Amino acid sequence: PQFTKPEKHYYTFQVKCNRCGEIIEGRIDLDNDLSVDYEPNREVFRVHKGLMGSGRCFQQIEVDLKFSSTKAVIEETIQGGTFVE
Repeated sequence: PQFTKPEKHYYTFQVKCNRCGEIIEGRIDLDNDLSVDYEPNREVFRVHKGLMGSGRCFQQIEVDLKFSSTKAVIEETIQGGTFVE
């Protein structure tokens, strides 16, 4: 029998470093990276991701994302950079 790997689900995003302006891509594995958080009347998922560019500067960019139970982004905060739309 042939086994197929389950399809992976990722949320990808881009941030721009406040110090050097480099655009950095981040990726969240929606099946493994999220932590469940039980809020009153609903279940949400959270993830904290630290990103760093290719080495021109060593600015750490901290990203916090909150997802709904259907894995849609409902809140995003960032330190050290800005989100690129």
